[in-house]
Amino acid sequence: MSATQIGDIQKFYDLLGELGDKLGGPRKLKDCAASSGWPTHGVYFFFEDDETWVNGLPRVVRIGTHALTATSKTKLWDRLSSHRGIVAGSRAGGGNHRSSIFRLHVGTALLAQNEWPSDVRSSWRDSNAGYSARLAEHSLEQSVTQQIGAMPFLWLAVPHREDRGVIERNSIALLSCRRSNANSSSPQWLGLRADNEKVRTSALWNVNHVDDEYDPRFLSIFSKLVKNA
Repeated sequence: MSATQIGDIQKFYDLLGELGDKLGGPRKLKDCAASSGWPTHGVYFFFEDDETWVNGLPRVVRIGTHALTATSKTKLWDRLSSHRGIVAGSRAGGGNHRSSIFRLHVGTALLAQNEWPSDVRSSWRDSNAGYSARLAEHSLEQSVTQQIGAMPFLWLAVPHREDRGVIERNSIALLSCRRSNANSSSPQWLGLRADNEKVRTSALWNVNHVDDEYDPRFLSIFSKLVKNA
């Protein structure tokens, strides 16, 4: 890892600090609703309690966005709510990990951490699991909802699709521990139990772009958007 990359990671976290000041601090998904006030399009950055970067600053553990294709009509809250889970009805507190790769990965880590019925262990990774299997998964979905709902996160309004892709891709590549150890996890990080090796070794709840090289020019785009937040 070069001194340049260390400096770029510092710039990245400085910009997140500036963004947090402008937003009035991070939110938690468990406290959020569609009416909480969201930009139509954006990029989000999740943290976790007890996961820190240098000087005790919160460490980013997940980066995501939405609507990266010209035909997608997904809004920022649509994506965040799929991670948050279901808040009402017969399956309240649960969710659908088949529509959220974030929930899928967190669920595999919880499966490794605790005892769960064998049918849940076998169906969780099955994208074609039937209705009865999904009912059996409800307790695990609830645990995933609690885990993700407690994670603080920041969001950045990014109206242009190309900019969202650039910021997501390069932020992940910059922080991934598969290329450097500058954003390493604590020994207790739940992601170390995930069944996807890229999650465990990147120190991020991400799989895509963790092996990419980052382009430092993305920080200029990021900076302009933060200034205008």
